[in-house]
Formats: sequence, structure tokens, C-alpha cells
Amino acid sequence: MADVTSGFLHEQLLTRRQRLELALSISRENASLLRLLKDVDAALEREKAGTYGICESCHEPIEKARLIADPLVRYCLDHLTAEERRALEADLELAAEIQKQLLPRPDQGFDGWELIYHYQPLGPVSGDYCDVVPPNGESKGLFFLVGDAVGKGVAASMLMSHLHAIFRTLISTGMPVHQLMGRASRIFCESTMAPFFATLICGRADATGEIEISNAGHCPALLLRDGEAEPVRAMGVPLGLFPSGAYPSQRYRLGRGDTLLLFTDGVVESRSPAGVEYGESRLTSTLSLHGSRSPKELMQACLEDLAAFRSGTPPSDDLTLMVIRRTG
Repeated sequence: MADVTSGFLHEQLLTRRQRLELALSISRENASLLRLLKDVDAALEREKAGTYGICESCHEPIEKARLIADPLVRYCLDHLTAEERRALEADLELAAEIQKQLLPRPDQGFDGWELIYHYQPLGPVSGDYCDVVPPNGESKGLFFLVGDAVGKGVAASMLMSHLHAIFRTLISTGMPVHQLMGRASRIFCESTMAPFFATLICGRADATGEIEISNAGHCPALLLRDGEAEPVRAMGVPLGLFPSGAYPSQRYRLGRGDTLLLFTDGVVESRSPAGVEYGESRLTSTLSLHGSRSPKELMQACLEDLAAFRSGTPPSDDLTLMVIRRTG
């Protein structure tokens, strides 16, 4: 398993062994700890032999996301026992419920702003990041975030949860958006293995109608004013690529009825039965055509147009849409 994840997994195995030895020094006769230590040692032996990460039944590579979640797995999904499948399904159901609890209420209003979002995982869990943090304590203004962690499934959902914790903590400090993004990127980079990163938009809306927004390599937000939609494109690299970097922010003054649309690439990269991408231009047209409708109706119009375009083609990625409307 000579790829960029091998070093991370090796460190995970060594860390687990050290912790188990410490626990056993306190509780020497603990059978479950002894069994776990034996499993870790067996994994380290497979690593030395060059068979770590290879299914012991079919001898094909085990899914990387599963190895990251549990470095001790020995079989690919196709060769789990019935009991192992039931345990995995239970774990996924629990992970999906935990992730669901991290999401904010789907429709909210604060200080002259109305916000609604649609969050649609491809599977039980999602790598899309979506959060809304209302004014509270030191955080002045309404914060909104939409992002996309690289990959899919369990590994991506773990990164999403990590981002949620980072931003929830940093927002409470009251720092401006551009500093918030820089600090979050450094923490994310220092605490996440090298192959993983996330694109993300973070914005803050205040009671005066001003929006400060920073885009870290994410799909451009679409700002609709006076019937014209303009993109708010990325000015910073994705989070986690470099421990230091600048994340400039842009400021806009929104009037009553002006609307901001945020989305993940699961929207614009959706395909028709002929393989054509939905694309940013079609989404922009839909926003311009239905922008005068309520946020809920606008969201529904976007989803209906996307469904009509796909014409039954199944989605290939997680999908998130967020509409923010100035109402005051």
C-alpha cells in the first residue's frame, strides 16, 4: 500500500499500540485490550510483509475510506461476513444521525435576512459542509458556510465534521472573515493528512445589509441584484493545502430583495442522460428567472430545473444549495 495514505495509517497503528500498552499497564488482565493489541501487532506485521490494506479473501485493495476510519480492517466490503455487514450498517446509520444533528435548521431568519438550504448526501453520510451560525456573544452578524471536503463517503464526512468543529470554535472569537479563514486553514492543514483538503465559502451578513464573503477554491457564489446575477469567485486556495496563505474577503451592500446563492459542485456537475453537465450558466439563468420569488420558492425552482435536466440520471455526488435573501 505504497501511497500517500500509508504514512498516516502507520502512525495511526503506532499510536494505537502505545495507548493500548499504557492501558494494559494499568489493567493487565483486560482480555479486550489484549485482543486489540494482538490485532494492531498483526496489522503492523502485514505492513512489513507488504500485504497491509489488501483483502485477505480476494487479494484486492481494501477501500481507503474504510482503512482511514478503521486501520485494522482486513476485508473489502464484498467479503465481509453477515455479522460484519450488520455492524458496518449500524455504524453508518449512527454516523448519518450524528452528521444530521450537526446541520443547522433548514430555514432561518435574523436581522433582516432570510436563509434556507437543501442538503442531499449521495449516500448515508456526506462530505458537503453546511452551517449557519446566528449572532451570539462575540460573533457579530450571521455567519453562513458551504463547503466540500475532497472525496466521498465516510472519510469525507469525517473531514466535514472536523471543519464544523473548527469553524464553530473560531467564529466565537469574533475575528473578521479573512482572518477566520486563514486560521481555519492552518488548523485544518496541521491536523489533517496531506491528501485531503476542502473548498469552502464563509460569509458574514450584518444588520446593515453588508455581506463580507471569502471563497477558498469553491464554486463561485451567485449574487443577484436588480435582476442581474454576478459570480463571487475564489480568491484563496482550498483549505488544508498550505499551512499559511491569504484569504481575501469581498464586501457587498445588499438591498431589500437581493439574493445570494451558494452551492457545491454536486449541483453544477450533475449530468443529463446524454452526459452533458448542468453547469454554472444554467444555474445562473434559473436564478435570474426566478429570483423575485421567495427563497423557498427559488430553492424549489432550482431543484426542479436540476431534476428536469437530469431526467432520471442518478446523482454522482453530494449536493448542497443555500439561498440568502436580504429582507430588511
